Amino acid sequence: MKKDLLKISDLTKHDIDEIFEKARILKENQKNGIPYKPFIGKTLGLIFEKASTRTRVSFEAAMYQLGGNAIFISSRDSQMGRGEPIKDTARVLSRYLDAVVIRTFGHDIVDEFSKYSSIPVINGLTDLHHPCQVLTDVFTMLEKKGNYKGIKAAWIGNGNNMANSWIEAASILGFDLFLACPKGYEPDKKIFEHAKKQAKSDIKVLNDPKEAANNADVLNTDVWASMGQEQEREKRVKDFKGYQINKDILKLAKKDAVVMHCLPAHRGEEITDDVMEGSQSVIFEQAENRLHVQKAILEKLLQQI
Repeated sequence: MKKDLLKISDLTKHDIDEIFEKARILKENQKNGIPYKPFIGKTLGLIFEKASTRTRVSFEAAMYQLGGNAIFISSRDSQMGRGEPIKDTARVLSRYLDAVVIRTFGHDIVDEFSKYSSIPVINGLTDLHHPCQVLTDVFTMLEKKGNYKGIKAAWIGNGNNMANSWIEAASILGFDLFLACPKGYEPDKKIFEHAKKQAKSDIKVLNDPKEAANNADVLNTDVWASMGQEQEREKRVKDFKGYQINKDILKLAKKDAVVMHCLPAHRGEEITDDVMEGSQSVIFEQAENRLHVQKAILEKLLQQI
């Protein structure tokens, strides 16, 4: 495995399988109250330019439960927010910390930080990729469906960083992925074309949510306007009309299909309240799995040092 996790395509199928098996064991141990603290004396830095609930709390809890410590650094508290070169910050923090999670806007920021960092760098979210969340989603899918073979996952809504990372995951792991996005809101073209060349499964970008949902094993979505796009909200509400996971869309999927959402959700927009609270929703177990999958990621990266 590479030193850093910046995008899912940094991983091989073997890497992902190892992460998922470790996450399964860590989750089971946590449920059974079995302590496991390999990171005593280790410190994780969290550099966040974007607000967060799940990413911050799950990484902090993960590090504490593994015996280490976490330090949160917001943009207003760091010299990066005042114009210090990224390469300077990366080289200094490499001498204080054992790993760093960065949650920011441009993906070029994590790329540059990684270039000058001597410790593992984890992408906690950029505008282009969200690898930790999508690894968690796929782990949840695997828990519920048992394998990747013959699985059809449907993404309905915005072709954003989540959609990009789902595309990479499908190309590596071999499940089918149908993405339904309004025109002009499709996933990144380079990521999609590269994944299509590598994939042995069926990956399609469509404009019809009904076609994507038809006979799907998994229905997944995200907010229509991500952080930094709030000023476009009114326009997006109009553009995304019909791209909602609701009971009619759910009826098109398989009877045992599961519904996912990475949260936070705008109930009544991209997903209805009844579906989110329904028996086929695995949304809150999916949220819990961030903790277990990120523990596994941290252990795999830090063991390489």
